[in-house]
Amino acid sequence: MSTVTVLALVITVVLRLFVAEAFYVPSESMYDTLTRDDRILAEKVTYLHRDVDRGDIIVFKDPDNWLNEEVVQPGTVRRIGEFVGILPRSGEGHLVKRVIGIGGDRVICCDKDGLITVNGIPLDEREYLLPDAKPSEVPFNVLVPAGHLWVMGDNRADSADSRAHMGGPGGGFVPVENVVGRACCVIWPSDRMTMLRPPETFKKPGLKK
Repeated sequence: MSTVTVLALVITVVLRLFVAEAFYVPSESMYDTLTRDDRILAEKVTYLHRDVDRGDIIVFKDPDNWLNEEVVQPGTVRRIGEFVGILPRSGEGHLVKRVIGIGGDRVICCDKDGLITVNGIPLDEREYLLPDAKPSEVPFNVLVPAGHLWVMGDNRADSADSRAHMGGPGGGFVPVENVVGRACCVIWPSDRMTMLRPPETFKKPGLKK
């Protein structure tokens, strides 16, 4: 193997570990912001200069066996391809959700208008929820612990997110340390290529405590 090839592989691995990593979307839980088998890029640079924030779409390691399934290990060639970054991670053991609440937030479903509130501020989620979808069929009133996140899929009727794990070991909260990166864009297929930006509703005055 030539020096140039080795150097290229080293650079690729460094980029994957510290800059960005590609993943397959494993389910329809984020539809139609993301759909199954979309290839997304989870970038890691943003969280070097700011914390995970409300509205971010994150890729994170399964915190408490949320997937409830045995992780199937890829073959050797696949594993090498994923490690060096020439193939996207298949998503086993990782989930993709939107951050609704961060440490210290009181997140409630729902107010008299049927909206989720964060610190008493109602969220207008029409920007990313499916038409006529309810913010949640499951009521909840949670205080997010420090160092943790409350996450939900955009496809609220088909997402086993924080709501589905309130009775589990972690109470449905995701440790910040489990976050792999922020999903910044869809990179494949070509007709779905787009940037992923936090919705306007998370910029409302009063959300931050």
